[in-house]
Amino acid sequence: MSGHSKWHNIQGKKSVADAKKGKIFTKIAREVIVAAKEGGGDPDVNFRLRAALDKASAASMPKANIEKAIKRGTGEIEGAAYDDVLYEGYGPAGTAIMVEGSTDNLNRTVAELKKIFSKHSGSMGEQGCVSWNFTRRGELEVASEGKDLDELFMVAADAGAEDILKEDDHFLVITPPDKLHAVAMVVKDNDYYIKGSTLVYSPKSTVKIKGRDAEKMLKLYDALDDHDDIQNVYSNFEMSQEEMERIASSM
Repeated sequence: MSGHSKWHNIQGKKSVADAKKGKIFTKIAREVIVAAKEGGGDPDVNFRLRAALDKASAASMPKANIEKAIKRGTGEIEGAAYDDVLYEGYGPAGTAIMVEGSTDNLNRTVAELKKIFSKHSGSMGEQGCVSWNFTRRGELEVASEGKDLDELFMVAADAGAEDILKEDDHFLVITPPDKLHAVAMVVKDNDYYIKGSTLVYSPKSTVKIKGRDAEKMLKLYDALDDHDDIQNVYSNFEMSQEEMERIASSM
């Protein structure tokens, strides 16, 4: 599991609190809107929309909110027009960062993100400066209790999965982006419980950091992740679980 994924799990309580305030719902709604705008409102053929809907379900987002977001994306009802944005930059100790989001004001978002990077010992870069070190892929979190990894691999591989990893409390099924939904359906049909599905940017190589650099990196990550226009933050940093927990307890 990459460093940013571990940190995201450690900060789970924060995500729950944000959901109660509506922040997570707002971000997911934007993701649904942009996905529906790009590929239509049918999740059976729009794998990006399916991933967004899975995220909405995991966050217990009200069905009415989801339906409204889909209709805004397809143009059935009026609303703010959001565009996909993808920014690249650097964090402490030369770490690479990719920031994925949606915005209705490009100039505002760029200006605010530049301030966040600068405040936390980072800098925004030009398009392509770090994306070469990331691969776009789909990920399925599948409950592992009582299940065999090899059996799941046979099922998922036949549907197009590329690899399966054993994480702390689940299997991580890795797929090409356009195979995510198809693999998920086959896995589900074979009586496996899918805890979540998403499209990610996975780092090809990582940078190990600790101490002050680690503290700066996690503060930068949180500041970017907390921005209203930002959906996902990816980085190639690596640090120990103990280091993350130490920093989390002091934030």
